[in-house]
Amino acid sequence: MLAAFVASCGIPTFGKIFLVIPTADPNYDRISDIFKTDPEGKVRVFTTISAAYDATTTNAHDVILISANAAHAQTAMLDISKNRVHFIGMDGRRRMNGIGIGARARITMGVTTAATDIAVLKNTGVGNTFTNLKFDSANTKAESIYAVADGGEYTIWDNCEFYKSTDLDVTAAAEVLNNADSAQWLNCVFGSSANESVGAVIRPCMSVTATLDGKKCRDNFISHCLFLSKAGNTAKTDIYGANATDVERMLLIENSIFMSNKLGAATPAHAVGFGSAQTEGSVILKNCTSVDHTVMAKAAVGIYVDGAVPTFATAGVAVLS
Repeated sequence: MLAAFVASCGIPTFGKIFLVIPTADPNYDRISDIFKTDPEGKVRVFTTISAAYDATTTNAHDVILISANAAHAQTAMLDISKNRVHFIGMDGRRRMNGIGIGARARITMGVTTAATDIAVLKNTGVGNTFTNLKFDSANTKAESIYAVADGGEYTIWDNCEFYKSTDLDVTAAAEVLNNADSAQWLNCVFGSSANESVGAVIRPCMSVTATLDGKKCRDNFISHCLFLSKAGNTAKTDIYGANATDVERMLLIENSIFMSNKLGAATPAHAVGFGSAQTEGSVILKNCTSVDHTVMAKAAVGIYVDGAVPTFATAGVAVLS
């Protein structure tokens, strides 16, 4: 049964399959009774994601299935450093070909005390995948300014949602810190159209500012994603990097929508921008749409805009009839 679910998510595996289901879940008693141990005598049902992750073996393509009935609250950051581990939310969404908004398998974090809890989850492994998951941070710890931080290689984020309800007045904060090498972000949702940014701050949905030690955004691909914002000031930006060398080689964004809620106090000056012109890579916006931003992208910082009419200032800017 579990193997069939994994296969339906498009991840064939020869690794072990682990199930995470909290004791408060009404299905826990039945599931834990059915799946007591595997043929090797190993436990395969866990009540926390961290315990299941500890049981995985790096490079074995082990799979962690995460129940979708209730939130999985983290009291410390999930620090993922093993390679080729696959995390899947069990809400069946991938089979519906949907987008990440409202994923039922939620990984959450409230207020913590450790300075190392910079996000709900930090990934530095190689070839890890995350499917059908919502990452939700309400942490107010000074260092905890992301929902997810990715400094890994070849990560795939598919049908995921990233949400940070706090730090709306902090320029460096973001739903996602993207310092990943060759990552793919597919059918994902970043940010919120309900929470308004506060003051003249950039507060992006995705930050590509090189922050994690020795890591930066290299050869990333973003496809069919939705970036949501509610701007309290024109400075609000959906994707942002502060430095001239934040993007190395390429950041390609295709068929994605940058949606600014018109109920916000301001219209953002642009959807994608940088603090300096990029000197080590190019940013490409191909067939993207911007709603309620003055222009799609900030000028003269290394962003290429390609649409039906590839005019820099107007391509992809939705027009109200």
